[in-house]
Amino acid sequence: MTDIYTDLAQHLDKLPAGYPATDTGVELRILKRLFTEEEARITLGLSMMPEPVAPIARRLDMDEEKLAPKLKSMSEKGLIFRSGKGGVFNYMAAQFVIGIWEYHLNDLSPELIRDVNEYLPVYMHKSWTQHDTKQLRVIPVSETIAGDMNILPYEVAEEIIRQQSKIVVSDCICRKEHQMMDNGCDYPMEVCLAFGTGAFYYEENGLGRSIDPEEALTILNQGRDAGLVLQPGNAQKPANLCMCCGCCCQVLKNLKTLDNPAAVVHSNYYAQVDEDECTGCSECVERCHVDAITMEDTAQVAPQRCIGCGVCIPACPADALALLQKDAPDQYVPPANVFETYFNMAKERGNI
Repeated sequence: MTDIYTDLAQHLDKLPAGYPATDTGVELRILKRLFTEEEARITLGLSMMPEPVAPIARRLDMDEEKLAPKLKSMSEKGLIFRSGKGGVFNYMAAQFVIGIWEYHLNDLSPELIRDVNEYLPVYMHKSWTQHDTKQLRVIPVSETIAGDMNILPYEVAEEIIRQQSKIVVSDCICRKEHQMMDNGCDYPMEVCLAFGTGAFYYEENGLGRSIDPEEALTILNQGRDAGLVLQPGNAQKPANLCMCCGCCCQVLKNLKTLDNPAAVVHSNYYAQVDEDECTGCSECVERCHVDAITMEDTAQVAPQRCIGCGVCIPACPADALALLQKDAPDQYVPPANVFETYFNMAKERGNI
């Protein structure tokens, strides 16, 4: 007979992003740190479809008036997701990543950080790399886009930002948790952008501050100038835009451990070196977040490792690097919206 935390882990593993088991049981330790037994039982009654309190109460055989404040409290603790306004809320299960982990931005502990850092490499190898549709994609920094490229708006960070009516910026949880463990970096901290419904959730939970598109573009420029990788949610209308570094970002850190990172990243670009122009300064080697560039007599880009982020291009003083588009058959078209993204993920994992 399983305990409630094993049941919860299995429930989270049925969500689109998964929550695979480990040999060490660290995934259960994480849940015990975050959920009370009652909260775990309530979460078992939630799906990835937002619902008002009444049907959830019927499913759990609980009194609606007693359940409502518990759901509100759980959503404020970052255990489940809440949407709505005017005091009328819908609730849904949150995935562990991207979701529960990120929602604990303001209440990290060394113990939780150690457990999550033990767990995420297993998660990346057992879940993230095992289905075709990822939660994030990579888009190039704008100054690397040549004028003759056929670039669609969902590939341009500035256009993604200008389309938003609600934007919240928050600290990067990856950089924050590394900083707390005395392993931080000097990249900008307040660079994670949430859009739409997720932005309201972040603001209401005190996870970030509301900003207008102009400030968001300023923050984007700061991230670009620092050489951060742009990773929006994997949809034409994404719910977020992350600006990531290879030293702290859990996605990029774990991608670097793979022999072929390019195969498990949604990107439509790759970098190429003009060896006749390269001076061998190694600036691009230092700039690359996934160890895709090495220096021999000239810089060499390993195509199986390059994720097409373009951050190496502005670093080259000799203009010897260029970002090229993949051929049409290899171009990736992201799902139309987040719902379609998660539907595809669930289907690929056999949960639909």
